[in-house]
Amino acid sequence: MHYMAAHGMKRARPAELVPGTVSVITARMDYLGQATPADWQAVEFARLARPHEGVVSLYARGRDYHKVLRQRLQKLQERIAQEVGPFGHRVFTDSAPVLEAELAARSGQGWRGKHTLVLNREAGSMFFLGEIYVDLDLPHSEAAGAHCGSCTACMDVCPTQAIVAAHQLDARRCISYLTIEHAGPIPVPLRAQMGNRIYGCDDCQLACPWNKFAQRNALPDFDERKGLTGQQLLTLWGWSEADFLRHTEGSAIRRIGHARWLRNVAVALGNALRVSDDPALRAALQARRADASELLAEHIDWALAA
Repeated sequence: MHYMAAHGMKRARPAELVPGTVSVITARMDYLGQATPADWQAVEFARLARPHEGVVSLYARGRDYHKVLRQRLQKLQERIAQEVGPFGHRVFTDSAPVLEAELAARSGQGWRGKHTLVLNREAGSMFFLGEIYVDLDLPHSEAAGAHCGSCTACMDVCPTQAIVAAHQLDARRCISYLTIEHAGPIPVPLRAQMGNRIYGCDDCQLACPWNKFAQRNALPDFDERKGLTGQQLLTLWGWSEADFLRHTEGSAIRRIGHARWLRNVAVALGNALRVSDDPALRAALQARRADASELLAEHIDWALAA
């Protein structure tokens, strides 16, 4: 991703990103909703077998984590200040080119799994990461040992084979990157593998044995919002921009915008058509074709070519 490369070594040298930084406090926050069933991994895999249903990554089904985690870290900073007095600090929640996973691993939050995410023996990988850069000289934490062993479940399950080797991810093939960060056309060879995933992808985490220990969050912020989970692609495709903004208010999904949302849903509709030639899906795609942007039109045409 360009914004990461543009900041060079500042990503790996906290004192260059925030002058005066001496230590980094890392934190994690579990994000599974309170009502998540015990067999949630099987439940989520089952969604992927229903081609007419749009699948949104688990982390994005509730409130935007950037806001929630930032507020919690600010409160933590205030609690620390009450104990030690004013100190220099800056809070990060995926808001700057910070090597969050590496900082978390080095501070003992967990180890880097073969999918490159941080794994914790008591919480799997279903958590957000955040940091407080401080000018305090704090004791160092010990890094956690790795516990993946010979398991390759995450590598084997990846729909686009984006995990090219243990601990090596090719973001250009990752469905999470393509549906969220990537602004242009989805590469044609990868569209079929996207299936019905319209925002993010959890497959590598669903397959990970350590996620049987994933924890529920007590905050209602991360509970699933109605209208985003288990929704039919035709319904999501029919959202106007106003509908999209209303349904995604306060959600991380809003960040991709309506145009990119429709691009993703168009690919999913095309994949559904490849499973069964549903006239209703074709009619819905054709109805948007005349007024579609160049980007969306390309994906509609690909979908209709099924």
